[in-house]
Amino acid sequence: MTTVPTHVATGAATVPARVLAPGRSVRTVVAPVVFGVVFVGLWQALVTGLGIDPYVVPAPSAILAELVDNLGSVASGAAHTGLNALLGLVIGTVVAIVAAVLASVLRVLDLLAAPVVAALSVMPIVALAPVLYTLYGASVETARVLVAALAVLIPVYVNTLRGLRQTRPVHRDLMRAYAASSAQQQWVLTLPTAAPYLFTGLRIASSLAVISALVAEYFGGPIGGLGKSITSAASSSNYPLAWAYVLGSIVLGLVFYGVALLAEVVATRHQPGART
Repeated sequence: MTTVPTHVATGAATVPARVLAPGRSVRTVVAPVVFGVVFVGLWQALVTGLGIDPYVVPAPSAILAELVDNLGSVASGAAHTGLNALLGLVIGTVVAIVAAVLASVLRVLDLLAAPVVAALSVMPIVALAPVLYTLYGASVETARVLVAALAVLIPVYVNTLRGLRQTRPVHRDLMRAYAASSAQQQWVLTLPTAAPYLFTGLRIASSLAVISALVAEYFGGPIGGLGKSITSAASSSNYPLAWAYVLGSIVLGLVFYGVALLAEVVATRHQPGART
């Protein structure tokens, strides 16, 4: 009995497949680590040797000392900002996927959405934070979540819509020959084909969600979060502490990116070119 194909060969390996390929995973990890160690060593040497003032750039040793002394505060701020970024990422991703699916099915909706997407893509989303604080109040996290969601919306929508358009006509003809309904074609053929594109957008959006939630904290809102902590430390001239919070923000962004990459590895492990 002949079975309906559940995926379409693209002829190209996904990003996880390339990263986890034999011999590549070691180089992928070792190269950045070596570069980071050399960079931090040169940074420490230059700051110490040239006597650079902390307000210009503090030494890595001073930043590390502040990070250790204030680890609880950094972790609390990261959890606060991370929650807002996560909510924005989930909301923005769900809205973007639904909109992309509808736009791929309804040509009229695609044409109507094009100028809106173009406008949102060039809009300084973070600049909306003061407006959103006015609308929803500065005592709640709604504005920060919406800023993150809007930042996530565009890359996920554009990449998902592109992926939904990658299905070849010959494969659709094959599905119709099997008397598959439109819903079955979307579920069995179109969505698996679009998955690598969706996760590309998700990896981009994961970092944008953290950045947007972080910067939105600069414009007001409740006390808490890494953005507020960076502003507070810098205003009190404690620059090593401010950089310690910046380091916490970098780690938070890397965690979001790593989780998105891991989700791609799991979701695309059965796709052609993927490697488990």
